[in-house]
Amino acid sequence: MMNSADGGGAAAASTSAANGSADGSGPRRNSKRPKYSRFTQQELPACKPILTPQWVISAFAIVTVIFIPIGVASLLASRDVVEVIFRYDSDCVPERFSGNKLSYIQNANISKTCTRTLMVPKRMKNPVYVYYQLDNFYQNHRRYVKSRNDYQLRDPSKANDTSGCDPEDSSGGQPIVPCGLIAWSLFNDTYRFSVGSRNVEVNKKGISWKSDRDSKFGNNVFPRNFQSGKLIGGAKLNESIPLSEQEDLIVWMRTAALPTFRKLYGKIEVDLLANQTITVTIENNYNTYEFGGKKKLVLSTATWLGGKNDFLGLAYLTVGGLCFFLAAAFTVVYLIKPRKLGDPSYLSWNRNPGGH
Repeated sequence: MMNSADGGGAAAASTSAANGSADGSGPRRNSKRPKYSRFTQQELPACKPILTPQWVISAFAIVTVIFIPIGVASLLASRDVVEVIFRYDSDCVPERFSGNKLSYIQNANISKTCTRTLMVPKRMKNPVYVYYQLDNFYQNHRRYVKSRNDYQLRDPSKANDTSGCDPEDSSGGQPIVPCGLIAWSLFNDTYRFSVGSRNVEVNKKGISWKSDRDSKFGNNVFPRNFQSGKLIGGAKLNESIPLSEQEDLIVWMRTAALPTFRKLYGKIEVDLLANQTITVTIENNYNTYEFGGKKKLVLSTATWLGGKNDFLGLAYLTVGGLCFFLAAAFTVVYLIKPRKLGDPSYLSWNRNPGGH
């Protein structure tokens, strides 16, 4: 049995707890309910469009009206680009080496100079962009892409940091700057142009991305111990010029995503006239014969859309034409066999009330 003293104490505690809850000063039960807001309670205004036939047909018609003119303008701009493409990897190999091109490119005692003439089909307004194109060259290979050290390229205090550059990280016990397979395989074919007896200068300034020159390559980082090993991969670098001014290297080290790619070699800043004959002197040094690659020289103009590329125009025309077909088809269906919106007779259970 509980004595009177215990009963009185329990009654007092109960009364105190009740009073505390009433005036808000007592303990409260923890709640996991989030703080009220229109977002947590999903009370924000929402747009719930009803896709009526008129809206659907109008949307397809608007896409058609916008996309088809853009596609036509893109195709016309692409067709205005004048291109001259010359594949020279086979054409510049002497006849006696036609069956063994690899021995030709690996023999340092054989002259690699090749002179050819190109015909300009239409007037090419300056600037005329000079590209080299490589086929079957996988710059996107994982080990190739990772074979570089970005810290070393922009900071002279990191010259000894060659992590990630294996196997082109050091030579003779000294670190290579710039290290890695990408820099080591730098493209080293050269081109000289002339019209008659007049040389045509190729401007190689400003051919790389400004962001690369300013951010990725240091203006006080100089090549060191580069291409000094037994196996030479490509072009050599002038050790008195900082990496930020070695624009051929900067262009090359922005690796391509596809096995066939073009890279900017320079710009011709004079007009080339229609039917004009250009003499090109090529130093055919780069070894693409070992892996079955192709080399091409490309002269190209540019428009507001860029270089020659029909894909964008064809893509716009395809989407615009498909939308036009769908708009026309829906219009015919709507006119021939109209349907009342919200008609419950189209529901499956109304069509078959018995459920059979």
